[in-house]
Amino acid sequence: MDYDQDIDARSLLCPLPVLKARKRLKSMAKGEVLKLIADDPAAVIDVPHFCNEQGYVLADIVADGPVRHYFIKIPLD
Repeated sequence: MDYDQDIDARSLLCPLPVLKARKRLKSMAKGEVLKLIADDPAAVIDVPHFCNEQGYVLADIVADGPVRHYFIKIPLD
């Protein structure tokens, strides 16, 4: 999946991956996609919950062993 920016949050534990994503997403434009790379097992729950609560679109999750690539899109409206 195409993305505009990325954050490598491997080796960071909850809540740091989500906090880093939130900070970066605030500076991005509508329609842009952030790729968040995380290996914290809690991120599987935290990232979808964060997106749902904040109104972002979790466009895809790609697993690569213990690492997950979360593609978070800022909605156009």
